[in-house]
Amino acid sequence: MNFAANLSMMFTEHDFPARFVAASGCGFKAVEYLFPYDWPVELIDARLREFGLLQVLFNLPPGNGDGGERGLACLPGREGEFEKSIEQATTYAEVLKPLRVHCMAGLKAPDADFKTHRATYVSNVRKAAKAFHELGSDVLIEPINPYDMPGYFLDDFGLALEILAEINQDFTANVKLQFDIYHCQRIHGDVTGWLERCKAHTAHLQIAGTPDRHEPDVGDLPLAEILEVAGSLHPELWIGCEYRPAGNTQDGLGWLDRWR
Repeated sequence: MNFAANLSMMFTEHDFPARFVAASGCGFKAVEYLFPYDWPVELIDARLREFGLLQVLFNLPPGNGDGGERGLACLPGREGEFEKSIEQATTYAEVLKPLRVHCMAGLKAPDADFKTHRATYVSNVRKAAKAFHELGSDVLIEPINPYDMPGYFLDDFGLALEILAEINQDFTANVKLQFDIYHCQRIHGDVTGWLERCKAHTAHLQIAGTPDRHEPDVGDLPLAEILEVAGSLHPELWIGCEYRPAGNTQDGLGWLDRWR
């Protein structure tokens, strides 16, 4: 199976540029992370090339992340800012050539109803899909659980499937699902059942243990069963290790050694 190190959560005992060599040293062939925008794209590209790493995924800018924003796509009245976030992300994507980018939905605005949020979200994701289609990258949407991120618009896998069905009527058809088993378990439970329901749309898998989001083999999720089902449905998937190590990252990689 194809595992990518999430450099926003793993190897945080090193500064960000040094996490690439740390991931490579632990046998990873690919990386993902949340946001690359604090670092020059040339530096990141050099790290990828030096250590032979594939760029699997990163997120579009979240808006004012330090102010608590978690994406712009669902926010009415912020369309201009969202379009600028696409421009910034494509500047990085042109160099790093990610397989996929994640378009965060954002937190619901107190003065907008569900229908307005939904229409704004669909329109903005379509804009992102068109821009990244030209670069050969998929655009991903991801349900995020309301315990970790209260007020997040896309907080249900069923809603995600409805939106994907609507958006992908367009010719681009490059909008797909980022399936995080941690979020699925926190929202719905029945992770293997939802993997089956979402199989036609899933393009990227992420793993972490529940309830503490540590190593994926720690907690109440049956990792072996989930990966077996995921592998049978999508043997080509990259699996992002988006978890917070309980201690030193390398010391907690025993679960990965077993899968290798």
